[in-house]
Amino acid sequence: MTNAELIEVAEEFGTPTYIYDSNVMIKQYQNLHNAFKPLDVKLHYAIKALSNTNILRLLKQQGAGLDAVSIEEVQLGLRAGYSKEKIMYTPNCVSFSEIQAAVDLGVHINLDNLNMLEKFGNHYRDSVGVCVRINPHIMAGGNSNISVGHIDSKFGISIHQLRHVVRIAENYNMNIMGLHMHTGSDIIDADVFLRGADLLYHAAEYFPNLQFMDFGSGFKVGYKEGDMVTDVDKIGSKIVNSFKDFCKGYGRELELWFEPGKYIVSDCGKFLVETNVVKQTTSTVFVGVNSGQNHLLRPMFYKAYHQIDNISNPDGEKKLYSIVGNICESDTFGFDRLLNEVRERDFLSISNAGAYGFSMSNQYNSRLRPAEVLWHQGKAHLIRKREVLEDIYRNELQIDDLIEA
Repeated sequence: MTNAELIEVAEEFGTPTYIYDSNVMIKQYQNLHNAFKPLDVKLHYAIKALSNTNILRLLKQQGAGLDAVSIEEVQLGLRAGYSKEKIMYTPNCVSFSEIQAAVDLGVHINLDNLNMLEKFGNHYRDSVGVCVRINPHIMAGGNSNISVGHIDSKFGISIHQLRHVVRIAENYNMNIMGLHMHTGSDIIDADVFLRGADLLYHAAEYFPNLQFMDFGSGFKVGYKEGDMVTDVDKIGSKIVNSFKDFCKGYGRELELWFEPGKYIVSDCGKFLVETNVVKQTTSTVFVGVNSGQNHLLRPMFYKAYHQIDNISNPDGEKKLYSIVGNICESDTFGFDRLLNEVRERDFLSISNAGAYGFSMSNQYNSRLRPAEVLWHQGKAHLIRKREVLEDIYRNELQIDDLIEA
């Protein structure tokens, strides 16, 4: 999208507003799918990255399945028109009743702890197939917040507990239909996937009825010029070769699954904000905008870098700014950024805002969550209305007889 188009969206729908380019999203999906040819890899989009129903429907048209981490995400997927067979439910630290609810909805079940696996076997025996999530003890991404396959992670059953998994499965005559791993985000090294794959290949020797293997995701996208990104074609080629060799030894063809989220939607999204103030202190010039970490948490939560551009004054002289929000906390979008001169009322565009932007937003400071817009076939479509004050207190109950007016 051009700066002029972004400004048009900001003026029509107001700010702050998330906008997603469907062409970018579709291109990313197709690039990843084609990277694993000749295999027909099954891509289960991670709903948690961006859960708007219109985005789910758009990816459904491309042939995507869904990766859901809560019963609510399962229900969103069904509401978006996905068949139950196209949804994988991968929870952690949930009650057994939630797992039963997912079984009742007929989706694939992926369990990541021994206690729940045994409860599941005791309750369902071989009547319901189940996938097992393995923790391979591999550090990926270099950040413990986004690496979820290391030894201290809460996710998955340790690869060293594999024999216990086998005993549970044999004792309850369970139908283990899939093996799963997810090591984390920002993986650029094919060997990370291959090391994990080798562990799953070994584990598969104990489970003769597998239908698929799910290698998770974690493909790295670029956030600024010069960033290293995942070469999905290189990784795809290596994994395809190793998976073919495994299937030959296993005795039959299995399906290869991945669950990308950020890779598909990160680059399609921009977050449009408006400058409230330009404030100079003794050491810094702050650009204060009409949003904050309540709308885009990643810079404060993950120390994530997002490119920021002044789309209202693209030819202005470059100056050094720190871009901050209007939340009563440390609330910084970017330190010491060179932007074209920023003035009050200028629109700024924050890039790579498609993944974990709106989906992690909240109402802190009683601020309203922003609108969402889809740029599709050259037109802007409002796909989520901006919140109003009533949305904040909608579920409150006033106890009038206890509180004096």
